[in-house]
Amino acid sequence: MSILESIKHCVVQGHIDATSKFPKAMEGEAGVRELTEQAIAEGVDVEDILMQGLIPAMTIVGQRYEKNEIFVPEMLFSAKAMKSGLELIKPLLLDGSDLILGKVIIGTVQGDLHDIGKNLVCMMLEGAGFEIEDLGINIPAPKFLEAAKNNPEAIIGMSALLTVTMKNMKGVIELLRANDLNNKVFIGGAPVTPAFAKEIGAEGYAKNANQAVQEAKRLLNI
Repeated sequence: MSILESIKHCVVQGHIDATSKFPKAMEGEAGVRELTEQAIAEGVDVEDILMQGLIPAMTIVGQRYEKNEIFVPEMLFSAKAMKSGLELIKPLLLDGSDLILGKVIIGTVQGDLHDIGKNLVCMMLEGAGFEIEDLGINIPAPKFLEAAKNNPEAIIGMSALLTVTMKNMKGVIELLRANDLNNKVFIGGAPVTPAFAKEIGAEGYAKNANQAVQEAKRLLNI
């Protein structure tokens, strides 16, 4: 098994590091943290660690969760394992990136407490050279409005993982336009579709973190 496959396997298993005891790892076995450190030391491209190790692992975890093969505790352990790797490669993705392509204001809409996808998008955007203002989770429309007023040239990214919170994306866009703000908006999240983005007046849609970078560049004409 290659080191990238090992990283992916450990994320799926929720094996954070050598002190982990959940769910199937034996204490003392290398986890995501140690394997990521090893990969970096061996000169593995950090983008490969991200794109071939960490991201595919969470795709698998999401699919298993949707099929009820795993449940919230397992998913959270996997998310923590992934973040332990992200923390190590993030500074390397940003290293040497002096050019700021533009600013992105991003947040998970009101009523939605999920942040895994949002955090991944933030990291990918930062790695691509964007300045990020991460508003966090459960963000009401007025907070998006305030951030937009302070940054009229920024684009705004909104995330929702729950169907019932998707409608709050529309509320944000309506509030922005009612206040004569023209910040371009792109949205994403598991239940979100291109058709929904068009319906609510969002200028862009991203299915995943990779597409989020491309959408941000497109919206800023980069």
